[in-house]
Amino acid sequence: MSESARRVPLAPPSPLAGEGWGGGYAARTDSVDLPSSRPPSAVDLPRKGGGDRAKGAAAITIASITFHADPMGALYWPERGVLAIADLHLEKGSSFAARGQLLPPYDSAATLARLARLIAYYAPRCVVALGDNFHDGGGPARLGAEDRESLHALQRGRDWIWLAGNHDPEPAADIGGVFQETLNLGALTFRHQPTGATGEIAGHLHPFARIAHRGRAVSRRCFAADATRLVMPALGVFTGGLNIRDAAFADVFGTLKFTAHMLGEDRLYTFAAKRCLPA
Repeated sequence: MSESARRVPLAPPSPLAGEGWGGGYAARTDSVDLPSSRPPSAVDLPRKGGGDRAKGAAAITIASITFHADPMGALYWPERGVLAIADLHLEKGSSFAARGQLLPPYDSAATLARLARLIAYYAPRCVVALGDNFHDGGGPARLGAEDRESLHALQRGRDWIWLAGNHDPEPAADIGGVFQETLNLGALTFRHQPTGATGEIAGHLHPFARIAHRGRAVSRRCFAADATRLVMPALGVFTGGLNIRDAAFADVFGTLKFTAHMLGEDRLYTFAAKRCLPA
C-alpha cells in the first residue's frame, strides 16, 4: 500500500473541561454506559466473519470513492481493505481519575472490544486511527497489561497507522503500529483535524445530530459528509460530541448543504444538516 505523510499544524489541547471546541459542545445523549465489570477481552471475541455486524452499513461516496459506513461509527474502504476509526480516547477514565473524578476503569477495554467486533467482521488489511487515540500523552503508559495485549492482538496480520491528534500529538512506545500526522492514499487525505480540503477524511469534532422525532428531540452520533469530505464520529465509548449545527462544521463544509448519517442500533439514518436541530 503506497502512502505518504504531510506535516500540518496541530491544534493545541482545548482548555475546556472535557474536550470541547468552543460554543455548542454538549455531552452526547446516546453515550454508552460504562460497564461496572470488565467487558470481554478483544482477544476473546470472534474473529473473521464475526456475525452480522455490518448488515446495516450504508454506502457513502467521498471524492468518487465509495465506503461502507458502519452503524458503530467506523468507515471501511473495501477496494483498499482500509478500516478508518476516529477519536478512541483510550484511558480517558484514568485521566479523569487522576484529577479526582473516579469512574469505572473499563472504558479502554470497552472501546477495544467495540473495535474488535469491527475488525472481526471486516478483516481489514490496514487500520487507520485518526488521532486522539489516547486521551492524553500519558495514556499509553497507563494502559493496562490486558488491554495492551488486546490491542496487540488486533494489530496482528495487518498494517496499523496511528495519526497524531491534539490530545496525543507525539508517538507512543509499546502500542504497536506506525505514527504519522497525515496519510495520503490516492485522492484521499486522512487526518485528525478537518480543514475542509477536497478528499478529506477527518475526526476531532465528534459530530452528533439532533432531530425532532415523534414529539421529542433525539440526538445521536453521526458521520457528517458531503460529496468531497467527511468528518467521522468518535468511536470511544466515553466521548462527548459537537452538534453539527455548530459553526465549526460550517467552517468545514462552507454551508449547510451537507448530510448527517446518524448512527442507529443496526443501521444509519440520513438527514440533511439543515433539517437537524441546533443545540
